[in-house]
Amino acid sequence: MDRFPEIETNRLLLGKLTFKDIPKIVEYAGNEKVAETTLNIPHPYDEKDAIFWINSANKGLETKTQFTFGIRTKADDIFIGGIGLKLHTRLQRAELGYWIAEPFWNKGYASEAVEGVLKFGFTEINLNKIFATHLVENPASGKVMKKNGMVKEGDLFRGLVQYRMTKNEYENKN
Repeated sequence: MDRFPEIETNRLLLGKLTFKDIPKIVEYAGNEKVAETTLNIPHPYDEKDAIFWINSANKGLETKTQFTFGIRTKADDIFIGGIGLKLHTRLQRAELGYWIAEPFWNKGYASEAVEGVLKFGFTEINLNKIFATHLVENPASGKVMKKNGMVKEGDLFRGLVQYRMTKNEYENKN
């Protein structure tokens, strides 16, 4: 894959994070409610955190260890969150992670973005399994996973719940 992939869904464009996204990333990821619903977003969140995230995404693409997409509305190209896959290439699997800015919650954007990334993972990079976790305090994230056909694997330590989808499950769903 020579250039960064783009995923298009009905209402969203998933593409490369850019430094022009920094003000919105800081505003949205800096929201305490967003940090409370994720495992990896610190609070407070500032510009250096956004720069680190973008650099990490670029390095992950370069080393082929992750794909991190900015989520934007197709209608007006507004940044609304992030989604990505951290690859475990030896096992042909990946961990899915995502977050949506609070003003865009409960509009189906997370479900739509997850659907696009699952398709990308299974059809474009030929993964055998994609898994994701959510905090017990964030059941909405679990609903996103279930809505996309992911299967609950179990309750993990520290209040984490893990879901998965295999390539066979994906192919049988579609």
